[in-house]
Amino acid sequence: MNAASDYRERLRAFGLGEDDLAAWTHSGLGDDAFHDWLTDRVARRPAGPRARAVYGADDVHAFARRAILDALMLAPDDHVLEVGCGGGLLLRDALASGARATGLDHSEDMVKLARERAPGAELVLAGATALPFDADTFTAVAMSVVFLFLDEPLVALRECRRVLRPDGRLAVYTTGPELKGTPAAPEPIASRGHFYDDGELAGLARGAGLRAVSVDNDDGGQLLTARK
Repeated sequence: MNAASDYRERLRAFGLGEDDLAAWTHSGLGDDAFHDWLTDRVARRPAGPRARAVYGADDVHAFARRAILDALMLAPDDHVLEVGCGGGLLLRDALASGARATGLDHSEDMVKLARERAPGAELVLAGATALPFDADTFTAVAMSVVFLFLDEPLVALRECRRVLRPDGRLAVYTTGPELKGTPAAPEPIASRGHFYDDGELAGLARGAGLRAVSVDNDDGGQLLTARK
């Protein structure tokens, strides 16, 4: 099997196709960087036609989105920030509740998709550890299946606290270590993620200065809630 065929097969295992193969070839990276590139392409910084199809689908991470929205109970006087907004479906649902919605992602493709799926939301291209907003801006902050990819989770949570208004709410849905290596968090993505047991996750939130911290674990799906 030649190199192109080998990469094609490895990409196909994740539902990726010829456009993704072309993107990998164009990157000029060596084989030792392939798994990091793949993780970015699929999950950390989604890009390409498949990413648009997956993250724009109504059922993508629907379980996480429902849990977050149920926890936040958004109302028309709310202004919610979603960190790592992906295709914008949570933003769309937040707008439907009457709330204002702002989304942030470090994937250009996802920011473009979110603008399409959640017209009316403000979209920003930026990262989670340096939120480009003033302190005390939002009544709620959400993160859906993003936290495991943050290399500096404490910094990100401190930023969330900074931009929350007094008594503002935080809801983070992430993946517990019991799901590492399963279809919910397959390799090689699992080896590049950060997994925390319930106590560790709660400890990070408290370390960031948040209060009323709670972690609800549903078969490895963790919902962290807290207040400023």
